Amino acid sequence: MTAYLGYILAGFVVLLLFSAIKILREYERGVIFLLGRFWKVKGPGLIIVIPVIQQIVKVDLRTVVMDVPTQDVISRDNVSVKVNAVVYFRVIDPQKAIIQVENFYEATSQLAQTTLRSVLGQHELDDMLAGRERLNADIQGILDEQTDAWGIKVANVEIKHVDLDETMIRAIAKQAEAERERRAKVIHAEGEMQAAEKLKEAAAILAQQPQALQLRYMQTLTEIAGEKSSTIVFPLPMDLVEPLLKKLKS
Repeated sequence: MTAYLGYILAGFVVLLLFSAIKILREYERGVIFLLGRFWKVKGPGLIIVIPVIQQIVKVDLRTVVMDVPTQDVISRDNVSVKVNAVVYFRVIDPQKAIIQVENFYEATSQLAQTTLRSVLGQHELDDMLAGRERLNADIQGILDEQTDAWGIKVANVEIKHVDLDETMIRAIAKQAEAERERRAKVIHAEGEMQAAEKLKEAAAILAQQPQALQLRYMQTLTEIAGEKSSTIVFPLPMDLVEPLLKKLKS
């Protein structure tokens, strides 16, 4: 009977030793509590945790990719949009992540949702569509500051989709088309103005050299003669006739 109790005791001791041995991976840390009070952070590698007296809470230090659910946002110009995002964060202080907040993942998720709505609600729709990099940086800075007390580092925030209803999509398409028409008219007007300036300069040069005007007149006659026209009535300028009249009178 005594031997049987000895085997039981020895088996209990072996089981106790095995339960006291913990192996933490390179990316894991163990927050150790001694009789309910924080003691230290251990790991990685082999650590000893005294059963009953000590408790361990494992914390993963790898970067977490968290999807922020789609949020209904009203922009500053009163446009309703649906926006979702992704947040990249990791635990840098395991002690704070376990002691200062009950569930750091859920807390970060809720904070990201409220921050996303708050920041985007302060901007107009055009900023959401064209200025995402600046908005990402603003959201990341706010989240990083708020989660610092939890031992969390927010590395990056990316807005993934900004969804509009069909009415707004059609309105934006009309606006873009009107903008393209405006630019086309402006470019056409600028071209007309430049052409007018060049014609003005050419007219000034021809006015100074009457012979050049005559040569241009003859060139125009040559071009018209090459066309398939049966009859051409073209006025003859007096500048061409005057030299002949002077010779006849002499």
